Amino acid sequence: MRFATPLIPARLIRRYKRFLADIVLEDGREVTAHCANPGSMMGLAEPGMRIWVEANDDPKKKLKFGWRLVDHENGHFTGVDTSVPNRALRPSLEAGQVPGLTGYTTVRPEVRYGEASRVDFLLSGPDRPDTYVEVKSVTLCRQPGLAEFPDSVTARGAKHLADLAAMVDKGDRAVMLYLVQRTDCTAVTLAADLDPAYARAFDEATQAGVEVICLGTDISPNGIAIGAPLPFQRPGFG
Repeated sequence: MRFATPLIPARLIRRYKRFLADIVLEDGREVTAHCANPGSMMGLAEPGMRIWVEANDDPKKKLKFGWRLVDHENGHFTGVDTSVPNRALRPSLEAGQVPGLTGYTTVRPEVRYGEASRVDFLLSGPDRPDTYVEVKSVTLCRQPGLAEFPDSVTARGAKHLADLAAMVDKGDRAVMLYLVQRTDCTAVTLAADLDPAYARAFDEATQAGVEVICLGTDISPNGIAIGAPLPFQRPGFG
């Protein structure tokens, strides 16, 4: 997935009200950018960080810049836009290029299911059960090389796990897909200390038959592409 317009480097002044960030562009202008991330962004919103933003000339948008990347200035990037995973995954799913999710003829996004929920993708194909796929963007890293989810309490995320388990109980297939929007991680785990309830919901869902798929990403200021599968490590285990 290529960015619609070339990204512009900037420095973060502060992030506030979750969806706003004051930044300074390379030409010295201070502007406010939209931050498409409702999470805590732990470790990714420190003042002075080098970031990349996308400009727009849409008259309907009040903010003319959108924050897209954190540049760790060591060759690695983190994508902070939580809408990216679904947009990047859809063409890969439709092309049958996601390991573990191949052989389906139909890919439908945002299908109603469970208790007043919408599944990110519903995959269908001949001679196989429907497959419900929930996608989570993973950006937290507190140990070198290890990505963690979630970065804050997410009751909604726990509910999605319960909904997936219910689909398995009905005879369908259900997958929790963690897309790591970082280029410096080689494994994925749960941040059980940040949200014990989510960790318990995860254990219950996987015991019920919900599958787990973790994928990396290739990120640059040009765009974000789906990368190779990553191993999942249960908390407390290697």
